[in-house]
Amino acid sequence: MSGRLPEEFRGRTKRFAAGAIRLFVGMPKGREELRVIGRQLLRSATSVAAHVREASRARSHEEFASKLGGALQEADESQLWLELLREECGVDPDSTEPLEKEASELIAILTTMINRTKAGR
Repeated sequence: MSGRLPEEFRGRTKRFAAGAIRLFVGMPKGREELRVIGRQLLRSATSVAAHVREASRARSHEEFASKLGGALQEADESQLWLELLREECGVDPDSTEPLEKEASELIAILTTMINRTKAGR
């Protein structure tokens, strides 16, 4: 199954996770809502990369689609946390919008990959 996931895409999801880590590390300390939502973002963004990595080692089309589905859910959740950080917590849009854009693109790519995998069975 690993031939189905280009190394470039695996790297892209890892860079997305790293961007979320950098955003969290750079946030002001002492605000509980930033800490809580920031940790949620860390969990979901790093899970995108983890699920994609797991998908690259899938033993079947079903497992591949399932792991990509997990990555899709986590990317969507990451997008929510980024929106909340910007809209409700006052985090600078210049900090969140590149990650929001990347989350949207990852969602679109993952959706296409899942649909193609399911159609190809």
